[in-house]
Amino acid sequence: MTTFDKREEGFEKKFAHDEELRFKANARRNKTLGLWAAAKLGLTGADAEAYAKSVVMADFEEAGDDDVFKKVRKDFDAKGVAESDHQIRRTMDELMAKAVTDIKAGT
Repeated sequence: MTTFDKREEGFEKKFAHDEELRFKANARRNKTLGLWAAAKLGLTGADAEAYAKSVVMADFEEAGDDDVFKKVRKDFDAKGVAESDHQIRRTMDELMAKAVTDIKAGT
């Protein structure tokens, strides 16, 4: 194996690792966002967990974060929860940063 091949293999492994990290962080962020939104919607216990799971599943509808945002926005509007688009997106960003930090720390 040449140095170039070893280097290419290293880049491929790093890419795969980074993608796995991104997937795990997104799933963790979405679950935490779902629990945050559930509390705002007045859901507790099993209902809150089920709602959080539905937020995680919403992420598979389209590429990017818009599908998750749209779900939470729609549910807040339906229940009259007064949270701005900015607040929802800011919470999403904060929870993503925490998810990445937690995963990198192994927690």
